[in-house]
Amino acid sequence: MAAHGPIGCRWRRIAGTSLVLIGMVALAGCSPRHLLVRQVADALASQGQAAEDDLALARDAAPFYLRLSESVLADDPGHLGLAEAVAGGFTQYAYAFVAFEADRVAGQDARSAQRLRQRAARLYLRAQRHAMAALRAHQPGLVAALALPTTPPLAPELVGVAYWAAAAWASHIALSTDQPEVVADLPRAVRLAALAFAQQPGHGDGSLAALVATLEAARPGGQRAQAEAWFAQAGQLAAGRNAGVLVAQAEALAQPAGDRPRFDALLRQALAVADTHPTLANTAMRERAQWLLDTADDLF
Repeated sequence: MAAHGPIGCRWRRIAGTSLVLIGMVALAGCSPRHLLVRQVADALASQGQAAEDDLALARDAAPFYLRLSESVLADDPGHLGLAEAVAGGFTQYAYAFVAFEADRVAGQDARSAQRLRQRAARLYLRAQRHAMAALRAHQPGLVAALALPTTPPLAPELVGVAYWAAAAWASHIALSTDQPEVVADLPRAVRLAALAFAQQPGHGDGSLAALVATLEAARPGGQRAQAEAWFAQAGQLAAGRNAGVLVAQAEALAQPAGDRPRFDALLRQALAVADTHPTLANTAMRERAQWLLDTADDLF
């Protein structure tokens, strides 16, 4: 079947660069398979960071892109950029298109919501496994050390993949509260997020700061004052560009505290940010913020 549209164009560009590489390989006498796989991996990692503001297009294209990227990663497991893109892709897909749909249908169809949450948990686990494999490959001993009293600093180049590992790990735990052995890993996920934050606090325009703040608010014994401080830092780092920071703050702090005015205000700020900066992530967060506002009477 011929490829059409943005995906087809993208694949043709990848194929075109690969054909150029075949000629280069013939001259260089290197392994064609290795170089071809690395070229495709570079292209897919780059596409994983490309801008896209059409949420429906992203939802429809994501399964193809994720499976293709996962297959290439299996052939080039040391490609850090592709590992980060795959882990981030599965995490975001699970959050925006599966777990969110479960939340939306829960009031009308509890069984469907449960099936969707189980699927989201599997996708989060898949993302976590890819990210953790990259961490093990690029900084041996780090993952095992997460269970120890002291942990070595995270290598700077691993901040992105560590962020997605921690985010997917925590999200999987949140959907697996009936499995004590899964929940028992929460301190390790918190520690991994903290290592990434210590290395690069500004990662993701405040997304990493918002993650550590959310985990602080959610973990047993967490300090609300510390979570507030980290959310404030996340807001400064976001500089009005990241709607997700505001949605996370509304759900992690305002909603549990029963603070409806603050909840509504944060979500309306998120809508304004998403309208001003219509990135794919902000568009997804806009949908969630609007849904939370529409259903707020049921939440308070």
